[in-house]
Amino acid sequence: MAGGVIHFEIPADDENRAREFYRSALGWRIDAMPELSYAMLMTTPMDETGLPAVPGSINGGMFRREGELTSPVITVDVEDIDAALEKINALGGSTVLPRQEVSTMGWSAYFRDTEGNIIGLWQNAAPAAGDAAAGAGGANDIGA
Repeated sequence: MAGGVIHFEIPADDENRAREFYRSALGWRIDAMPELSYAMLMTTPMDETGLPAVPGSINGGMFRREGELTSPVITVDVEDIDAALEKINALGGSTVLPRQEVSTMGWSAYFRDTEGNIIGLWQNAAPAAGDAAAGAGGANDIGA
């Protein structure tokens, strides 16, 4: 659903310490993705299509704190990242990190709103032919 909050991200200075903290404190399953310098934070069980099994719940990610991404980020689903960034900039926001490809899943970007908050954007990649999960709404690892 375009405009919905679909993901969150937590920056960390010491990723090992932070992973152990969230694993122990909240019982989250944490899946490292070294090829992306990222870890998936599984806060809720997933169904067979890769979507959160509990309605209304989302999963997240963790990355090394650096640059302008220094505090937690919520991520919003959009149909077209480039069009969303153009509108955001026209309304007084600004692009922090432009559209970047995330494996074969889709694209992400970050913007700063008029209040100084950094928000993430996510656009799903077009489903591959014969991809049953994608046919059910474009499901991917971040639950969008």
